[in-house]
Amino acid sequence: MQRYKRLPIYCLLPMVLVSAPVFSADGKLIGTAGLTQIEGAGGGGLVPWATLSGYDSEDQISASSAVTVVDVDDYRLNAFGVSASFYDRAEISLSHQRFDLKSLGGTIRQNIVGMKYRLYGDVVYSELPQISLGLQHKQLSDTAVAEALGADDDQGTDIYLAATKVHLGAIGGYNAVWNLTARATKANEMGLLGFGGTQNSDYELQLEASAGILFSRNLAVGVEYRQKPDNLGLGEDDWVDAFVSYIPSKSVSITAATANLGAIAGAPGQSGFYLSLNAQLW
Repeated sequence: MQRYKRLPIYCLLPMVLVSAPVFSADGKLIGTAGLTQIEGAGGGGLVPWATLSGYDSEDQISASSAVTVVDVDDYRLNAFGVSASFYDRAEISLSHQRFDLKSLGGTIRQNIVGMKYRLYGDVVYSELPQISLGLQHKQLSDTAVAEALGADDDQGTDIYLAATKVHLGAIGGYNAVWNLTARATKANEMGLLGFGGTQNSDYELQLEASAGILFSRNLAVGVEYRQKPDNLGLGEDDWVDAFVSYIPSKSVSITAATANLGAIAGAPGQSGFYLSLNAQLW
């Protein structure tokens, strides 16, 4: 597997923002911008949604940042991301993941560049769901573990199509939200263990889903599910979480979840907690 130089991805987004006109981005209902998921895209925690990462309307630009930790029995994932949303139409995101091997020792690092484009609809106001097309290009900085496990490559690109809809007053008078995402991917454990492997080296279609209830303008609870391929033959399991999000304002949100990630790199029963802080920069 060829080793690539680390991409200086955090140098890119500030250049884009400085060159663009800046508007106060507060054009959407609170909570409808969603969260920042662990790969940097706007959405839930584990799953990218069709929503964009900010509260910008068609004449606004927004920027946001997020810090996330997922801590399970033998591993800990720290994710740091920034994103920008342009005119309620397109999103660009940059994320850095650090995956600590608590039991074995060592760290795996991965950089992710994401883009998303809204194809149709509005998550609240259109009759049909909002639909967006996105991609996430991932590149490992630490490749030793992926090579040892038989991964084909240390970089890859996921392509996904997401549909998201908020139904006002749908469940006992409370707003409800759902999302369905179809992802074409070669990634092993989200790319942290490389891409492709001894069992499969081709793209596979994986399904991801989220559902939640907004009990107020500031509080949401829900569940997520993420299907994953088993290219390395290690018994890679699907991921599930149950989350609660507190959104005191459009400027900040805090999400906590219990996460069941199953077997990771042959280590079974990986469960623990998820905690994320998301801030709207403007």
